Amino acid sequence: MRFLVDACAGKRLADWLVDQGHDVLFVDDLGADPGDEALLELAAAQGRIVVTIDTDFGELVFLHRMPHAGLVRLPDIPVFERVALMKEVLDRCGEALSRRAVVTASRQRIRMSV
Repeated sequence: MRFLVDACAGKRLADWLVDQGHDVLFVDDLGADPGDEALLELAAAQGRIVVTIDTDFGELVFLHRMPHAGLVRLPDIPVFERVALMKEVLDRCGEALSRRAVVTASRQRIRMSV
């Protein structure tokens, strides 16, 4: 799978995804952060699923109907728990993510919109 990992989601998560064999673009590697809209546009153009803890991407997708290639939101998940939760997201929702699903994961549950 192809991912764009937002800076707030962290390098550790980006590195783990690479270790799992995924094609990952980490936002910090782009230089100055161009903003959420530009990142979502870039990810959509490159067929990348955005991974973030930022809730603004959900607003862009659902309220502003911006095109996307998929979205994983991990709001309020501490850095040391993100890899384990992302593994669970991929195990349970990987097929749907490849079809542009939006997944919001918390400690209590994983919600998915296709």
